[in-house]
Amino acid sequence: MGRPTDSPKTTMFRVRLDDESLEKLNEAADALNISKSEVVRKGIDSVHQSLKK
Repeated sequence: MGRPTDSPKTTMFRVRLDDESLEKLNEAADALNISKSEVVRKGIDSVHQSLKK
């Protein structure tokens, strides 16, 4: 079942995006050469870190 990982992603979350947000997501994923899911996870981490300040 795929590659072994220390952090399995077992929860699926569905979200609705407008065209502009989807384009930004695609651009970020392409620029960073990572998946759209990873961009979203990084965004969650970034917002969470900003709450601690």
